Amino acid sequence: MTKTNAMRLLEASGIAYRTTEYEYDEADLSGTHAAEAIGMPPEQVFKTLVTRGDKTGVTVFCIPVCCELDLRKAAAVSGNKKLEMTHVKELLELTGYIRGGCSPIGMKKLYPTYIDETAQLFDEIAVSAGLRGQQIIIAPDKLIAYLKAQEADVTA
Repeated sequence: MTKTNAMRLLEASGIAYRTTEYEYDEADLSGTHAAEAIGMPPEQVFKTLVTRGDKTGVTVFCIPVCCELDLRKAAAVSGNKKLEMTHVKELLELTGYIRGGCSPIGMKKLYPTYIDETAQLFDEIAVSAGLRGQQIIIAPDKLIAYLKAQEADVTA
């Protein structure tokens, strides 16, 4: 397994986590495929979505892979009137990550981050480790504290 920047940052902060690897398919980079491949329920595996708000600019949301981001709820909690998904082609430039391997940990900037409130239902959740086919499994409260994230109801 390749040690990613996200892993190095967590280690430097003394935050406990574990990792898992899986075979990914370029034709199916969905989070549900990742959840199935690592043997975790899709409600416990979180995808990282990057949006742009009319007032706050780039904003990050982590939600279960089985859910959709509710743009109205997300705009409201983030202090925006309007929110839209960023284009895939912008992802690398904004975050340092590519589609299917976008981690909320270690982005180029510490963007305002919101984690769906359902994360607290679990002792641990999985998020991308920063590479396709690698996941970080971490206690949600540790992730929230590290990212200075806010919990919110942001799913449809």
